[in-house]
This record gives sequence, C-alpha cells and structure tokens, in this order.
Amino acid sequence: MRVRGLTVCVYAYPSGKCETRTIPFTFLPIHMKFQGSQTYVATQDLKLAVNASITLKRPLLVKGEPGTGKTMLAEEVAQALGMPLLQWHIKSTTKAQQGLYEYDAVSRLRDSQLGDDRVKDIHNYIVRGVLWQAFASDQPLALLIDEIDKADIEFPNDLLRELDRMEFHCYETRETIRAKHRPLVFITSNNEKELPDAFLRRCFFHYIKFPDQETMKQIIDVHFPNLKKDLLGAAMKVFYDVRGLPGLKKKPSTSELLDWLKLLVAEDIPLTALQSTDDKIAVPPLVGALLKNEQDVSLFEKLVFMNQRNR
Repeated sequence: MRVRGLTVCVYAYPSGKCETRTIPFTFLPIHMKFQGSQTYVATQDLKLAVNASITLKRPLLVKGEPGTGKTMLAEEVAQALGMPLLQWHIKSTTKAQQGLYEYDAVSRLRDSQLGDDRVKDIHNYIVRGVLWQAFASDQPLALLIDEIDKADIEFPNDLLRELDRMEFHCYETRETIRAKHRPLVFITSNNEKELPDAFLRRCFFHYIKFPDQETMKQIIDVHFPNLKKDLLGAAMKVFYDVRGLPGLKKKPSTSELLDWLKLLVAEDIPLTALQSTDDKIAVPPLVGALLKNEQDVSLFEKLVFMNQRNR
C-alpha cells in the first residue's frame, strides 16, 4: 500500500493557532517483493533474482538470448511495484557521461554573443542525464540500462562509482548530486562483449534461460488466450523443431514465435499446413517470421530437400 500524504498540525507563532496541512510524499514498503504480473510470465528463479537485487540494493544484471524478455522485465517489475521507470537505451556511441549530464557550452557561447542574461546562470546549460533524473527523483523509481554491452569496454567501468555510491560530482556547478532514493536498477546484456570483473562484482546476476515448452505455453496463453489447442500444439512442435536444427546462425526466439502465431491467426492458416502426416521436415508457412537471415533459410531448405529425397 502506498501512502500519499501525511496530515500534520502546524502551530503558527505567536498566535498559537493550529493549522492542518498535508505534506505529500510517496514511498514503497521496505519489504517490497516482486510476485510476477498478469502480463509477464516470470519463473520462480527470476522472481528470486529480482527480489535478491532489491534486498542487496545492487543492480540486477540480466543476460539471455535476444527476445527472451530482458527489457520487458524492468517494465513489468516497475509496473507491479507501482514505480515510475526511466530507460537508458545504450548505443555503440553512448558515453557514460551522457547518463550523468552534459554541459552545452555551444549554446552558452551563442547566448553570450547575443547578450542573453541566461548566461549568468550555468545551470541553464546543464542537460540532466538519466542517472541525474533518477537520483533527483522525489520518489523511488526503477532505472533500466538496456544492452550495456553495445558500448565500448570502458563504459561499465566509468559507471562503477556512480552505481555503487549513488552519487556523482558536477564540476561545472561544483555540486555533488546524491540519490534521494536508491533506484531499482536493471541492466541487460546480450553477451556481445565481456563485462569487467569489477563491474560484475557490484551486480546480482541472472541468466534468463530459454523457456521450456510448459513455460512457453504460459507465455503464449498471456498473448493469445483464445488460441485453439490443436493449432498451439502444432505450432509449438514446428517451432521447437526449427530451433533444434543443427547449424542455425540465429535460432528463433520467444518474440519471433509470438509474431509467427499472430500471423498464423491473422492469415487464418489451416492446421494441416503445420502438420506432416509422415513426420518429415517441411518448410512451415510464413517461415520468414522465424528465420531472419539467408544462411539459415538456405540451410533449412537444404535440410528439407535432403529429407524429401530420403523418403
């Protein structure tokens, strides 16, 4: 339960009269726990990992195949706990300083040439980054640092102190910015680069395993609650058969399975198109939703051709 405000009695001096005022504030229970949500299927070990991160007050580093719901996890946890979510999506050109703040010296120089009075206050030219916004928030919130492995190798090291001590120094304004509330930090990685040991030591780590068939059925039921069981069973068999093919460069993920099912339903693909009477490999309809590069499509077609020749 969240408390929105506290009513207090304020004595006015020297009259001695009591005036009631409501002081607004927001906080979450100390022992908040993530129990999952109706729109996100979280396994027991994933829920334990989220709650361990909350208890330890350390960032949760989440790895796993692309499309396994790493980014969505932060969104669902924030919504389940009633917390705002700030997102910082990392690119190859992203620098750690951008997450703290940026000093717009060019705008200040231009304004000084135009005689603008704004130049007298340097705060007008400090652009707050996502971390500064999170630290300055008056209520607890969640912070997502998405795909941290896209940046250069020094990026995680440059954030060690800020994420550990929850503070940083702004040299232009000569002030230290400290977090009013420690944000719940989620960091995702696709394993494109190895992360430094010093950074890993400050995180709680969890690897999202690819869902087994039972978990996958629960995920599909969330998105397609009225899907016919026969179609679901046939689609699941085709999907896991495709994932099990040796030599694939990129195996289809959960998100690609959901896209494929959406197409099957939208195009009203008959059940017979997914079933093989002699249990031989066949190219499934709309295979472009599952296989995303020409090497895998070519490999799959060769396997189908070889399979048909052996009939």
